[in-house]
Amino acid sequence: MQILTESLAMTVPLSSELTSQTTSGESRPAENDIASATVRHDWQRDQIAALFALPFSDLVFRAQSIHRQHFDPNEVQISTLLSIKTGACPEDCAYCPQSTRFDTGLSVEALMEVDAVVEQAQAARDAGATRFCMGAAWRSPKDRDLPVLTSMIEGVKELGLETCMTLGMLTDSQAITLADAGLDYYNHNLDTSPEYYRDIITTRTYEDRLNTLEQVRAAGMKVCSGGIVGMGENAADRVGLLQQLANLPEHPESVPINMLVRVEGTPLAKERDLDPFEFVRTIAVARIVMPLSHVRLSAGREDMNEQTQSLAFLAGANSIFYGEKLLTTANPKANSDLALFARLGINPEERETAAPEFSDPRFYDANASMQA
Repeated sequence: MQILTESLAMTVPLSSELTSQTTSGESRPAENDIASATVRHDWQRDQIAALFALPFSDLVFRAQSIHRQHFDPNEVQISTLLSIKTGACPEDCAYCPQSTRFDTGLSVEALMEVDAVVEQAQAARDAGATRFCMGAAWRSPKDRDLPVLTSMIEGVKELGLETCMTLGMLTDSQAITLADAGLDYYNHNLDTSPEYYRDIITTRTYEDRLNTLEQVRAAGMKVCSGGIVGMGENAADRVGLLQQLANLPEHPESVPINMLVRVEGTPLAKERDLDPFEFVRTIAVARIVMPLSHVRLSAGREDMNEQTQSLAFLAGANSIFYGEKLLTTANPKANSDLALFARLGINPEERETAAPEFSDPRFYDANASMQA
């Protein structure tokens, strides 16, 4: 495996200073040869756009080659997502059926009891998940909810699962409280580019989202942040989203790339389908510009055929949400995922549970193991 990985890596141009041959034999700067396994935080839009413009097979080959330098290409991390508080959200996110502003027929449900959440987490663990994500339809949590949330975190961690929550915007003290309870990841997506953002959401700003990510980092939690494609944005907006994520001071450890799930009653219900190849290109470019991150296939997999999902794995996706439901929308059934994994020779990523020599027990982290 090591020989194969090194051989593949040697075939991939790693610098914009490399040259290429024109059809006439002239040497010229290879403007598109900017794919690198080096972690960068200075990506320019024209560089990311040049990656998107590569021939499809060239782009996927580069992404897969870089992927192999940091991950087992035949392992996928499995997460399960549970809606712990559903509906009645005051935000106006144009894609979201949980907003009070849209009539989607969704039933509002109060914050779940801790025991019920832990029971769901145990079922997810038994089905093969290694991370349990809990989502609440809030603009931001109330301080009075924090004792319940911290009890959920503690209960899920006792099962040996990694924990993740998405609760909206956080104050500094709330982020610290969640971190102190042992929350491993906090999800807060940027959704789209700064330029297109106001076409999708008006009730909070892009800066609000970036500030929340800063607070999560400052509290010591890992970041899960990505976006949604197929919302009517153009190619430049997909470039802009990935530039924002890749140029954060630290790359998100987890980068969910969602395909829009069109829900009747929301403003985006009639949005046209995004070309599946464009979706796979987005996965591949995300892998290249954030080489150490887990890139996750998230919402929208219900509408993807096996071929699209397989291409996404080839392009560097190495995480999925597993189970029949993502918050309030459908997801491929678990047995279908396992059947596809078997056909592709993919195994669920296993986590390290043995205690390291000089620290408390922790979960498997690909980035940490690479640096060890």
